[in-house]
Amino acid sequence: MRAARKSWKTYALGAAAVAALLSSTACGPDGGTDDGAVSPAPSRTASATGTTAPAAPSPSTEAPRPGATDSARPSARPSATGSGKAPACGDQDVSIGTSYWAHDSGQHLLITATNITDKPCTLYNYPFITFGQDTDSPLTPMESPAKAVATIGPKEKAYAGVKLFLGGEKTSGGYTSFGIAYADPSSSGDGSPIDVEFSDEVQFVNVGQNPSVTFWNLDRSEVEKFVFKAR
Repeated sequence: MRAARKSWKTYALGAAAVAALLSSTACGPDGGTDDGAVSPAPSRTASATGTTAPAAPSPSTEAPRPGATDSARPSARPSATGSGKAPACGDQDVSIGTSYWAHDSGQHLLITATNITDKPCTLYNYPFITFGQDTDSPLTPMESPAKAVATIGPKEKAYAGVKLFLGGEKTSGGYTSFGIAYADPSSSGDGSPIDVEFSDEVQFVNVGQNPSVTFWNLDRSEVEKFVFKAR
């Protein structure tokens, strides 16, 4: 759901430096499961472009161990579009969904970004999230660096988690929407957040004194790990 843009002048927060660090240290995401959210679409495999036939495997190649399956140990490689060379995603490139984790009491929010275009784009750093009228103060990021730059191809997804409040903490809210903007290391201009309404599952949220957000991640289970240990 899109709404009118608002001026946002201070959301950069060192995006270029963090993006450079992520790009230089990226490695593939681990797999994971999550009973409270829809599983991400499988990464696409890039097609071969050469005309030379692949070499036949060596006769000494070790056969797979009995009982081992792909699902037993997911690949650690990033998706085929996960190189980080794609341009930064903007609000015109992604659709944003919101959900809770199973058995959660409304303290944590899962944000899912789905690429709705026919080209890959990159979600750098973390989403700039605001609630209410305080559009100049996005949520602070958790110490949750991603294992790979979050480049998503068409229909692929990336995830971020929000810690809204802790148990027993005083909250404010009843917010039915939130503001979101995206980091773009190649741009020095002001951010332009959009208002996104919460899904029917979430409807509204309450926010505590120190909410925070994870970095974008291709692996939903990594987001869960950081969200639920945040204090």
